[in-house]
Amino acid sequence: ERGGVGRVRARAVVLATGGIGQVFASTTNPEVSTGDGLALGLRAGAVAEDLEFVQFHPTVLWLGAQARGQQPLISEAVRGEGAFLLDTDGDRFMRDRHESADLAPRDVVARGAAEAMARTGDDHVLLDARHFGARMWEERFPTILAACRKHGVDPVTDLIPVAPAAHYASGGLRTDLRGRTGISGLYAVGEVARTGVHGANRLASNSLLESVVFAHRAAEDLAARTAADAAEP
Repeated sequence: ERGGVGRVRARAVVLATGGIGQVFASTTNPEVSTGDGLALGLRAGAVAEDLEFVQFHPTVLWLGAQARGQQPLISEAVRGEGAFLLDTDGDRFMRDRHESADLAPRDVVARGAAEAMARTGDDHVLLDARHFGARMWEERFPTILAACRKHGVDPVTDLIPVAPAAHYASGGLRTDLRGRTGISGLYAVGEVARTGVHGANRLASNSLLESVVFAHRAAEDLAARTAADAAEP
């Protein structure tokens, strides 16, 4: 029944439910990323691995301690164009921390921001891109500009409050190279799966490759599986 609870019989089930970002107070994940698929797999007896490998994005728009749901991401591309991080005392804390400074890997920048926040006692740091000017913001980063202005921050004239936030779960239900879990007929693809291609700190584009490549492999496996037992009721 609509809105009710029922049972559906199938030869195979594919979990593609996303990650666990909403477990954390600050996250870039959509509100539906609450770990449902992971819980379903565990209840069915599948094995989960590397759940501690949660990647944090270092520059997510800080919306206050009471913020909930999905928070806007301020892309690395903004720092790539010359924006830089400051703590709330005005110190450029990444400059002496890594040879790439504000363009260091995500885990290094996120850790630097967390330590700066602990040092100042504040729950955010600041991103300075005021030198871009209005035209550059409007032409290069219109979506980020709109997201900031929606929440009362104008990057053209204001420092942008940012904080590290849960971004991507590299762990999940363990699968093989065809998306199969250890439970016959149960597949997992995308962020709910632990394919092993990320390690502890994924590279940005690998999530798309994982979803596309492993989804196709799972689909091919499913096609072969259903063709073999198509005569079953």
